[in-house]
Amino acid sequence: MDITNEMIDKLADLAKLEFDVAEKELLKGDLTRITGFFEKLNEIDTTHVEPLIFLTEETNVLRKDEVNQPISKEEALKNAPSKDSDYFRVPKFLDKSVQ
Repeated sequence: MDITNEMIDKLADLAKLEFDVAEKELLKGDLTRITGFFEKLNEIDTTHVEPLIFLTEETNVLRKDEVNQPISKEEALKNAPSKDSDYFRVPKFLDKSVQ
């Protein structure tokens, strides 16, 4: 596949990017090497290779859901900058005038 300036311009337009002439030449070289790599991959015979669906044979390996070191309300509120008995106090952040 030949990488042309028109192709670079179209890709830049789709990606909402702008390149100067030097950057376009660098990008053209990079894309040529990338497509060359994929062309080389196409040469490999994969007729007897099973598709890779999962990276590991293990499924749903999860830790046990155990309660560890529960903290009390007092401990949870100890470092709160503002609190009201059993609750954290936070400043309002909704403006009712805006709808």
